[in-house]
Amino acid sequence: MKNACSIEEGNIPGATQDAASSFAPWFHNLHLPDGTQTAPDHFLGDFPSYKWKEIAPHLPDDLRGWRVLDIGCNAGFYCFELAARGAKVVGIDSNPHYLAQARWAAGQYGLEDRILFKQLQVYDLVRTKDMFDLVLFLGVFYHLRYPLLGLDIVFRKTRRLMIFQTMTMPGEKVFDGPDDFEIDQREVMLDPGWPKMAFIEKRFAHDPTNWWAPNHAGVEAMLRSSGFRVIGYPGLEVYLCEPDHKDPSGTSTWDDAEYLAATCQSGAGHQDFSGFFSKE
Repeated sequence: MKNACSIEEGNIPGATQDAASSFAPWFHNLHLPDGTQTAPDHFLGDFPSYKWKEIAPHLPDDLRGWRVLDIGCNAGFYCFELAARGAKVVGIDSNPHYLAQARWAAGQYGLEDRILFKQLQVYDLVRTKDMFDLVLFLGVFYHLRYPLLGLDIVFRKTRRLMIFQTMTMPGEKVFDGPDDFEIDQREVMLDPGWPKMAFIEKRFAHDPTNWWAPNHAGVEAMLRSSGFRVIGYPGLEVYLCEPDHKDPSGTSTWDDAEYLAATCQSGAGHQDFSGFFSKE
């Protein structure tokens, strides 16, 4: 099947361009089949085409039979690339504007039957029993108020591979030391390679939803804690992972009951303490 998003013709004015303009603004610069580009003047360049060129060699050329999930799919660029390789793709996003762009673009590529777009948060995935052979978790983590919970949920939905990307703090150092420390040895946490995450209280890059910036060590530590093993680095701040079912750290370092409670699956149901307090 022809790679639907690899067409490199210039921007062609016409009916398609007018239609694309009606969906502006675009964050994904899609190269549509007639040569129209949706965001040719993108401040990041030809985004996300250049990111896909880093990621693509790490994935099978033939994805027939694969179920794929794209979390934070935006206008669907990665969905179209993966569907063009034969996968059946579910793209989720919380923004209805981006989903409208994606559904329109799917029609331009003729890929409507291979992609399902849904308005969902990453946390909503706990309500599906479906597993996915490949999960894309790109550019979402640092927007989450509850990032580690999101990662724990994604682990439970990943069968083969996950591609993870997040904004990070500067520095590549990873702390190398004992696995345990005494309570009076907390100065070790000041080491540049100690896994950590900076919290952004106000705005970063003019965006109030940019909440977190982990360091490289922190990204790898959280991935391991959720049960993933890093097996490659396709690009800057991009991590190729697989579920570590033989030694899933996420099930050995914390109680699964906490996860079930956090995702309203503990069976505790509605709690009402008014009867207790009314006895005063």
